[in-house]
Amino acid sequence: MKRFHDAQLRGFASDNYSGVHPEVLDALAEANGGHQTAYGEDEYTARLQDVIVQHFGRGASVWPVFNGTGANVVGLQSMLPRWGAVICADTAHIHVDEGGAPEKSAGIKLLPVPAGNGKLTPELIAAEAWGWGDEHRAQPLVVHITQSTELGTLYRPGEIRALADYAHANGMSVYLDGARLSNAAAALGLPLRAFTTDAGVDVLSLGGTKNGALGAEAVVVLNDAASEGLVYLRKHQMQLASKMRFVSAQLLALLDGDLYLRTAGHANAMARRLREGIEAGIADGSMEDVTFTQETQVNAVFAALPGGVADRLRQRFRFYDWDSAKGEVRWVCSFDTTAEDVDAFLAAMRSELAPVT
Repeated sequence: MKRFHDAQLRGFASDNYSGVHPEVLDALAEANGGHQTAYGEDEYTARLQDVIVQHFGRGASVWPVFNGTGANVVGLQSMLPRWGAVICADTAHIHVDEGGAPEKSAGIKLLPVPAGNGKLTPELIAAEAWGWGDEHRAQPLVVHITQSTELGTLYRPGEIRALADYAHANGMSVYLDGARLSNAAAALGLPLRAFTTDAGVDVLSLGGTKNGALGAEAVVVLNDAASEGLVYLRKHQMQLASKMRFVSAQLLALLDGDLYLRTAGHANAMARRLREGIEAGIADGSMEDVTFTQETQVNAVFAALPGGVADRLRQRFRFYDWDSAKGEVRWVCSFDTTAEDVDAFLAAMRSELAPVT
């Protein structure tokens, strides 16, 4: 098959745009050939279970799936009765970007809470944590957080512990959307369990696709008492891979070693380079009309641009508006973003923002 795209073209739209990391491709090739038992009874999925225990502690179990929405739907559904509801930030992926799948496919009521930086706190959770025993209200039984958040911000372990303690004291469990969990680990300089298992998280989704995988995510259960029926729900929600060895092999390539940290750490570093370049432009007057709208803690930069600038830049570099009414955009770096990519984008910004003389 011939190549249909320019393999040198990279933008800043999403870490979903990037290709597959060469080491993940190598892992897929190694997993190929011969026969392995289907539906997860293979050597690669068994090894993945051992690796997950190493990262998250004894008692952790892993359930590979195809995509992040599937992981969230299956994971949350396993934590709730039919009358259960999920408290989440109003920016949460399950609320904004999953086409209503948690509500339509799993029948889960979402209770979004305004969170300006994408992070929940016990005080914010309390706004929707009420009505238990009231037959007229969907019962708040799960608190959902994202690490790192949809706004590129990070929870510290103590922050997660505080909201987990609040949730557990009120009879609720904690679910963590970890689509960019590796970016959080690289930024925090902490092992995965430090801000999940040890912080009181009950169930999480573990992302691979945004970090160099072809299409590999997983549900990880840290507290058996908080999740039930995954063995049935994964199939019910069309997330059970017949040739699961190829999903598991990708996650093994990332997690059975330090690849997950190397890839995520590089993406984070490129975002820092981008932000620092813009900060220098603001300081020297070449980008004085640019303002940041969020902290840059992982691999995403959020900023506001003057009118028309984003559309002109997009003629050369793909990226998305975040809030077009405010001129807010999001730039995301990936494992394969280069320093040259960032510098070329910064040069384009300076050109577009240069004062007319």
